[in-house]
Amino acid sequence: MKLATILTTVLLSSILFVGCKNEAKKPIPQNKVAAEKKAKTPATKPETITFHIEGMTCAIGCAKTIEDKLNETDGIQDAKVDFDKQEAVVHFDLDKLSTDDIKKLVESTADGKSYKVSDIKTAEKK
Repeated sequence: MKLATILTTVLLSSILFVGCKNEAKKPIPQNKVAAEKKAKTPATKPETITFHIEGMTCAIGCAKTIEDKLNETDGIQDAKVDFDKQEAVVHFDLDKLSTDDIKKLVESTADGKSYKVSDIKTAEKK
């Protein structure tokens, strides 16, 4: 019995000793998405729209999900979704996307039935 205990102790100690390598610690990015985010090319035909989103029930699950999906889309420079106002502001490249493309993208988020886009307005250019 003592031999089994000694062998188990030696085996566990050697596994811990070999398994715990002293490696240089790599910095962990504060925001994994931001670290993986590719640099966006400037829009050749910049456009900004605002629109109302019906069907959002929470800021983190709904609004954040829609905002992330928009920001991951090629051609969108920046998107902000305001849960309290039930509104989104999207800066995008009109050469790559249309307002209808953005509407379809938002409405297809989640199950494709939860969100409804309305009252799309184009920002006035100065």
